[in-house]
Amino acid sequence: MAKICVIGSSSMDLVVTSSRRPGAGETVLGESFKTVPGGKGANQAVAAARLGAEVYMIGRVGEDTFGTDILNNFEVNGVNTQNVKPVTHLESGTAHIILAEGDNSIVVVEAANREVTPAYVDEAVDVIRNADIVLIQQEIPEETVVHVSALCAKFGTPLLLNPAPARTISQEVIDNASYITPNEHEAEILFQGVSPAESLRHYPNKLFITEGSKGVRYYDGEKEVLVPTYQVKAVDTTGAGDTFNAAFAVALAEGKPLQDSIRFANRAASLSVTKFGAQGGMPTRAEVEESL
Repeated sequence: MAKICVIGSSSMDLVVTSSRRPGAGETVLGESFKTVPGGKGANQAVAAARLGAEVYMIGRVGEDTFGTDILNNFEVNGVNTQNVKPVTHLESGTAHIILAEGDNSIVVVEAANREVTPAYVDEAVDVIRNADIVLIQQEIPEETVVHVSALCAKFGTPLLLNPAPARTISQEVIDNASYITPNEHEAEILFQGVSPAESLRHYPNKLFITEGSKGVRYYDGEKEVLVPTYQVKAVDTTGAGDTFNAAFAVALAEGKPLQDSIRFANRAASLSVTKFGAQGGMPTRAEVEESL
């Protein structure tokens, strides 16, 4: 069983469904409202656990109702929460999501996730050292991402960096990461002034640009490769990227070849958008393997 460590955010998603997005200063009538567990780190942890990995989450929640619900959701999905400790002076993180016009718009409030600091991560250093792969995102402090990248380099633990939300990252982090998985928008911010093709050639078998319904593009050392995704009728695209990253990490940790790992991740991500909620559609291992 693959042993995966996820370092990142945990939050409660407050989801509004509407036929269209309001413009500035405009009010529109929505169709539904739901609260569901989310956060990029938590989403990836739950997705990896459903795909059969042994998952250890490193994160923070508030000492509030949302925090309790987030922890309960981890336990239901088999995620180890020994290193998800409540913060007493901050509320749990939240994500405010509008589902409209076939896509989503999201505002994230970090709150307790700001307390996923380098010092806090150091309390769980043995989990990082013993993991088959570490997943990290950017809904936690920038200095923590830098610190974790250095720890992974020191221990020889593969690091998968999902650079979302988009912000520039240091060359040190890029060098320390084993795999980097931006979407097209995030790649533009990461490698400003450099075309996607040039970026891919510069980081063969390390940089994987996700292109939504087109698939995933990377450079294998000789040529640019596009691994197509699977076409489905999308109900909610929230969490598709998190499902991809989790599934990619699980496949890599299990020793699958690179293209097979991407196909596995594409299939998992395509299934995830067929149901409501970031975690609601995340498939089990059996569901992915049956549909491949």
